[in-house]
Amino acid sequence: MVEKTQNKPGKGAVKQDVSDYVRTLGEECRMLIVLKAQLYGQSWEPMLDDLRNRLAGKPYIFKLANRIQDDIERIEQLRKYELEHSVDLSDYVEI
Repeated sequence: MVEKTQNKPGKGAVKQDVSDYVRTLGEECRMLIVLKAQLYGQSWEPMLDDLRNRLAGKPYIFKLANRIQDDIERIEQLRKYELEHSVDLSDYVEI
């Protein structure tokens, strides 16, 4: 029986891929990553809750931006990238 091996990138390659991805991000996305790290305990959920509460007129913790819906979409994309690559983007953005 022939065993197939998958070519998985090493940790160095993954770090480089994530670093490359972070360099492509706009200032708005980078700011969201920094805020996630500094104000929301490395978690997207409390930030999303704040933004959604603000849209609904409910109490919220942090006044983030006037473009709330845009920020929610950015966060969803960033969170998806983190989940797919098992990384925390705040490890790759200078704070």
